[in-house]
Amino acid sequence: MDLDKIDINQAPPMEEAARQYYFIAECREWVKDFDEKHGRLPKSCVTTFGCQMNARDSEKLAGILAKTGFVETEKEQEADFVIFNTCTVRENANMRVYGHLGQLTPVKRKRPHMKIALCGCMMQEPEVVEKIKKSYRIVDLIFGTHNIFKFAELLFTCLESDRMVIDIWKDTDKIVENLPGERKFPFKSGVNVMFGCNNFCSYCIVPYVRGRERSRKPEAVLGEIRQLAKDGVVEVMLLGQNVNSYGKTLDEPCTFAGLLRQIEEIEGIERIRFMTSHPKDLSDELIEVMKHSRKICRHLHLPVQSGSTAILKKMNRRYTKEQYLELVRKLREAVPDISLTTDIIVGFPGETEEDFEETLDVVRKVRYDSAFTFIYSRRTGTPAAAMEDQVPAYVVKNRFDRLLAEVQNISAEVCAVHTGNVMPVLVESVNSHDDALVTGRLSNNLLVHFPGDESLIGQIVNVKLNECKGFYYLGVQEIS
Repeated sequence: MDLDKIDINQAPPMEEAARQYYFIAECREWVKDFDEKHGRLPKSCVTTFGCQMNARDSEKLAGILAKTGFVETEKEQEADFVIFNTCTVRENANMRVYGHLGQLTPVKRKRPHMKIALCGCMMQEPEVVEKIKKSYRIVDLIFGTHNIFKFAELLFTCLESDRMVIDIWKDTDKIVENLPGERKFPFKSGVNVMFGCNNFCSYCIVPYVRGRERSRKPEAVLGEIRQLAKDGVVEVMLLGQNVNSYGKTLDEPCTFAGLLRQIEEIEGIERIRFMTSHPKDLSDELIEVMKHSRKICRHLHLPVQSGSTAILKKMNRRYTKEQYLELVRKLREAVPDISLTTDIIVGFPGETEEDFEETLDVVRKVRYDSAFTFIYSRRTGTPAAAMEDQVPAYVVKNRFDRLLAEVQNISAEVCAVHTGNVMPVLVESVNSHDDALVTGRLSNNLLVHFPGDESLIGQIVNVKLNECKGFYYLGVQEIS
């Protein structure tokens, strides 16, 4: 949409995408006034906490700020508009946000024109918003996950206001397409295929803060990916809280496997990744598509959370240990070179030593390439928070350390199996520690460092993997 042709003297349109572009145009006028007053363009900083869904949301926020004329900075203290895209999966994420706000309090006293905004999952918790209102009056704008598409409108209201602006929706069925985005990488991109979650795992706050499942129409997803391919993107990451249940809310249902088949046909896309996959919804059809695909990466993140069937039942995961292991067997039979990673929670209420040993048993049988291990975090508002038999902290710490040691030992062995092989690597950046090296990623998601320069970024090149260093390889490019 041509922003110069938008008449801001007219009333804003009601149709959402057009309405938000109208407010982007309004914000551009504010930016012009700022430039005239200060002799420079205003700076913005977007700080992201949490998952890939949040990272993708932050790209949309950054895209709108760029369209309005803000100049991006990574330094919160020097920004004129700071926005924190928050996560609330674990208590530690909340505390990090409060820590950042505390650091900005003296900065805002010196620079009172600075605007500070909060959005994301944490803002969907009423008690958090009340705490912000009471203890962090430096905040100028608060909104949640359901109305992120309104950011341009909320930004304009915030810039024009001298009061705290709060706009929290309890839920939504809206999916607004065709809004700006600012990709972090020119050669790869996240693509939302769905929003929300219907699983209600007993420990998880996500369904309460992200809302119920809603799938984007296949033609919208495919259209976005075709445009990304035209822009030079070679790898897409399909995003959803549970991508395996994609399509169930559509008027004309389409399975996730069916969507993948169509994405596979898009010229220019070389790699397809997706997350997160819930084991209970991973279908034989999807496994079959992965088996025959030329583009789906040989990596699957399949959260197990616990190896104990009794604990899985308390978690409301709706599968057993045996069903999970059977799923792994099917995957390995169909895709022998697949890399499996997982999430594991230690110390869930009622977890006994026997339950924990069941988890260790799954880790030893599956032999994950890597695992994200977490100490159970009690989240107010979830069923698990009210459960009896909370496990003592010293017991949880002991189990966590034992699990971590087991995972790391197995991972070192599993990841080393490719030593000496030549494999394709998507080059992502110049190495952050040695600018004579570049860093890329294998199809199985392992990092590779090898000699090269920035001209290789975005290319898929063949690399001989000479030495495994645990979670990454050192190699050398094979020139044919």
